[in-house]
Amino acid sequence: MKYKDGKDGKYQVQPDKSFKIVPATILVLVLLGFSFYLGGVFCSEKNRLEGKIVQDVSKTVSSPKEPAVNPLQIKSVAFPECSADYQDYTPCTDPRRWRKYGSHRLTFLERHCPPMLERKQCLVPPPDGYKPPIRWPKSRDQCWYRNVPYNWINKQKSNQNWLRKEGEKFMFPGGGTMFPRGVGAYVDLMQDLIPGMKDGTVRTAIDTGCGVASWGGDLLDRGVLTVSLAPRDNHEAQVQFALERGIPAILGVISTQRLPFPSNSFDMAHCSRCLIPWTEFGGIYLLEVHRILRPGGFWVLSGPPVNYENRWRGWNTTVEEQKSDYEKLQDLLISMCFKMYAKKDDIAVWQKSSDNSCYNKLAEDAYPPKCDDSLEPDSAWYTPLRPCVVVPKPELKKSALGSLPKWPERLQAAPERISNIPGGSASALKHDDSKWKVRAKHYKKLLPALGTDEIRNVMDMNTVYGGFAAAVINDPLWVMNVVSSYAANTLPVVYDRGLIGTYHDWCEAFSTYPRTYDLLHLDGLFTAESHRCEMKYVLLEMDRVLRPKGYALIRESSYFVDAIASIAKGLRWSCRKEDTEFDATKEKVLVCQKKLCQTPTKKLFFCGREIATLWIPPPPVLGDGVYTASSSDCT
Repeated sequence: MKYKDGKDGKYQVQPDKSFKIVPATILVLVLLGFSFYLGGVFCSEKNRLEGKIVQDVSKTVSSPKEPAVNPLQIKSVAFPECSADYQDYTPCTDPRRWRKYGSHRLTFLERHCPPMLERKQCLVPPPDGYKPPIRWPKSRDQCWYRNVPYNWINKQKSNQNWLRKEGEKFMFPGGGTMFPRGVGAYVDLMQDLIPGMKDGTVRTAIDTGCGVASWGGDLLDRGVLTVSLAPRDNHEAQVQFALERGIPAILGVISTQRLPFPSNSFDMAHCSRCLIPWTEFGGIYLLEVHRILRPGGFWVLSGPPVNYENRWRGWNTTVEEQKSDYEKLQDLLISMCFKMYAKKDDIAVWQKSSDNSCYNKLAEDAYPPKCDDSLEPDSAWYTPLRPCVVVPKPELKKSALGSLPKWPERLQAAPERISNIPGGSASALKHDDSKWKVRAKHYKKLLPALGTDEIRNVMDMNTVYGGFAAAVINDPLWVMNVVSSYAANTLPVVYDRGLIGTYHDWCEAFSTYPRTYDLLHLDGLFTAESHRCEMKYVLLEMDRVLRPKGYALIRESSYFVDAIASIAKGLRWSCRKEDTEFDATKEKVLVCQKKLCQTPTKKLFFCGREIATLWIPPPPVLGDGVYTASSSDCT
């Protein structure tokens, strides 16, 4: 439409309003339709998803026991048997590998584990004629000769009454180099010198160079728990004899590395002519004894150079040399804050300072110097020895011998050092003890042999506070408490409670002979260590350590249990899966027993005398090329 402008008379175009409204209406209708379409799509998808969720939830509710993660599955593989010359195989102290390492300070006797590619994947066989060990307490005085068939030690030490062979048995009369009248009389004299051995003050001890552990065996009846320590040396089987007798022992040597024990732990250390050169190399071996000995603890020495005035003629030396050695030893001990406590006949006793007053008086330039803070005193897994005095922390005033409660009250008291552990407290210890009392009661239902004389040597493979050991303290057994070198450092608490143990890394072999433990117990070890240690090798090591007819109590996450059982089948173990004491679905207990399998052998004779026993390899089973023992081989 045109109109005439009143101002200039020109015509202009006026927009048509009806033309503008129509497209706008169409656009609104299109948008409304599209929104309804989108809404329909969204609602249908939402209903579909909600329906699926309802279905999934209903499935979950209908099967509450179905785990969120499927259990680990491993195909069972039968492991072959090692040859007969591996019957006493100790992987990390193997004489076959000694020549690879130096002889300086006997470093070849320390732990040297084989690399991964050289690890054995076979079952260590028992000796020909092996029998289940004689039960405690008879085992303290006798063992089967065929279980530890070593004539060398019998011939060399029978004149010292260490042991003697009678028929099919070794007998242990309780003699020793420094106690020809018997270990009982020897310890009687020691108790007269150290009254604390009678009243529960002294509870834990270490015997360096233990022989056949007669000293530690005698102390068991006197309430003192001893770790007998010896290397795998020319005696061949000191530690094996000790464990066969049912006496706590471990392979070890004071050489270039710290012993696998925390500082300030043992109440007493003992050396009976152990041939350790205490004053050589700056006294570094004696410094290690000082580190592991509790403040106020005792160091007992019998043999050279003690009583040199009367004994020097039998030591292939002169009285002047022995006098000089004794004076050097005395000066060295004084420089470490030891003092002479008592001395009579062949026994001398020194006591470590019970407080820090002596250390505070040591001169800055004195030797040996005080250790600085660059190395943790409890660091003891492949940790080099240092020529310095480890001074106890001044804030620990209740860890000295005499400040701790006497045994057995000591077992239940919360140690001072528990506060050094994350989450550690008196209430945490009490809760842990209560938990293990319930668990131990349940274990005895699952394994009736626990608590009887059938089980003597026990290892708790990954303890925290020693709760399992505390729960079975009144049973006729002892427990080696193992704390992982990668876990929280709880081993000082174990020792403060009057129990014994060691550091260890389960990616490696343990420092013991084969067939030395009746029961192995673990609680979540594979859950904690499977990211570092291959399960197969841990179980092979457990088989090596476990005695035939021995047991394993494996408390583990449900994720690992079936896989463990599969590998155990290849080890010829018989296992059954049981519920925990509270029927928890997230963890189970495997109760396993190792079978006794006899290896086919043939004896060789020359002029009527047995000169060798040969292992006869059995024919492989068709299809897998691996020998699997038949029912006639294993019982």
